[in-house]
Amino acid sequence: MNTKVWTVDAKGELSTNYPQITQAAMLLRDNETVAFPTETVYGLGANAKNTDAVAKIYEAKGRPSDNPLIVHIADIRQLNEFAEVDSEKANTLMERFWPGPLTIVLPCREGALSTRVTAGLDTVAVRMPDHPVALELIKRAGVPVAAPSANVSGKPSPTKAEHVVHDLDGRIAGIVDGGPTGVGVESTVVSFTRGIPVILRPGGVTKEQLETAIGPVMIDQGITDEKKVPLAPGMKYTHYAPEAPLAIVKGSREDIQRLIEQYQKDGMKVGVLTTEERAGAYQADAVRICGRRDRLETVASGLYDVLRSFDDCGLDFIFAESFPEEGVGRAVMNRLMKAAGHRVIEV
Repeated sequence: MNTKVWTVDAKGELSTNYPQITQAAMLLRDNETVAFPTETVYGLGANAKNTDAVAKIYEAKGRPSDNPLIVHIADIRQLNEFAEVDSEKANTLMERFWPGPLTIVLPCREGALSTRVTAGLDTVAVRMPDHPVALELIKRAGVPVAAPSANVSGKPSPTKAEHVVHDLDGRIAGIVDGGPTGVGVESTVVSFTRGIPVILRPGGVTKEQLETAIGPVMIDQGITDEKKVPLAPGMKYTHYAPEAPLAIVKGSREDIQRLIEQYQKDGMKVGVLTTEERAGAYQADAVRICGRRDRLETVASGLYDVLRSFDDCGLDFIFAESFPEEGVGRAVMNRLMKAAGHRVIEV
């Protein structure tokens, strides 16, 4: 398959310019797959109503079939076509955080979407992305767009179009290059199907922000306890992993440097994921800086790009610093834990 790539200036006037977006939207209407930028990561989109189109997402990514997809909309009126909103708190969150990095799980109207989108469940996850290219593309396509991250399943999610090209060139119909994404980690997923709202995946909207808007919110225990089965099927799989094994180290910079030296003495090439504040503390084969510890949103924004960058270094092992699990730090540590396969070294 010849994958078309269109470059779009996300700061331009999209409503009257860029026939490239119309071309990409036509592919979506023709039940093909198109990658596009959102404020979180690049998504791989297809017509959520057409099973053949949705099947192409699973095929391109190598995605497990029991992993549901998030449906993206450009207008709140689209929601009523396929979901039932029977929660006042859900409505409050939509008003407060849409468009934005928040996905809400709601009851799905029977027969309104392909069952491949919901993975056979009676619920649907939906969000409205806060990115002008994504919104314009969905608007021009005229259909709800199912879109997981536009990467090979298990690899770090793409935050640049070149990441998508690396993973999916020749596997999908098109890529809309709208430049780097901003938030850097996927949307927060909240379910309203079990009474009290439950966070099924931490992301760009924090627990603290949610509770300011609607009161108490639970966190699915399966997110933090690997012995428990997560409520969201996709959260049970390893994601975001670089090619070399990775471990999170809970210790001082001196502890991490000792581990680096120990592994190097055994003939291993070692990398370390750190921040601007600690970059000069390590003597490793590859030192990658990921934002600042005093601004965890910068760590989130650069995380996947940094994880991917290790693949060019021929490493045998990677150590990553740990981060406070508060605010967006919950999402950062969740992604690092998945990337590490829950491998943690406490020193």
